[in-house]
Amino acid sequence: MARFKRILLKLSGESLMGKQNYGIDPDRLGDYARQIKEVHDMGVEIGIVIGGGNIFRGLSGSQKGFDRVKGDQMGMCATVINSLALSSALGAIGVRTKVMTAIRMEPIGEFYNKWKAIEALEADYICIFSAGTGNPYFTTDTGSSLRGIEIEADVMLKGTRVDGVYTADPEKDPSATKFEEITFDEIYNRNLRVMDLTATTMCKENHLPIYVFNMDKVGNLKRVMEGENIGTLVHE
Repeated sequence: MARFKRILLKLSGESLMGKQNYGIDPDRLGDYARQIKEVHDMGVEIGIVIGGGNIFRGLSGSQKGFDRVKGDQMGMCATVINSLALSSALGAIGVRTKVMTAIRMEPIGEFYNKWKAIEALEADYICIFSAGTGNPYFTTDTGSSLRGIEIEADVMLKGTRVDGVYTADPEKDPSATKFEEITFDEIYNRNLRVMDLTATTMCKENHLPIYVFNMDKVGNLKRVMEGENIGTLVHE
């Protein structure tokens, strides 16, 4: 029995690089697709948002001289590329998907609509939501919060390369300790960077818990859905 009925899975674009320095690692992409299929086969309705940091990140582009709005639009296009790649990988193993975009670009993807998304989820499609919110100055973290709230997900599963929320960055501070659970208020008070402030505030105000876990370890997504406490639950 799955722990949650409907989820919003937030994936890191940078994790798609795998062992490469840029772009999409086919092995990592295949691992993600197989893990998602495992959970889909449990009867879970799945919406996905994936970042674009493996291709282009708008904020870093603006620091290098790009116009911020154009840079963010380039970042949105990067998320569409990743979404198409994930859709293709899932299709290759027999999973039906719909790529939905926050800006119009038919026939690449269907223009996002809450009601069509929920209808597709209920019809056993995995929905991949791309192009962020469709607006500059908003991250894909905020896009995933928005989509999770809109599709009435039970939880946002934030797949990262670390296994939860720590008192400090565990990659920089070996003395950092992990939380099994933490409230949104504690995150604010401790100034922890689970997601950007806009995203966490939206989740708090709309009662959408976040579960942070290591998606790069094969099998972890299913473990989360089976109820294993391998990450950190962020709640009210």
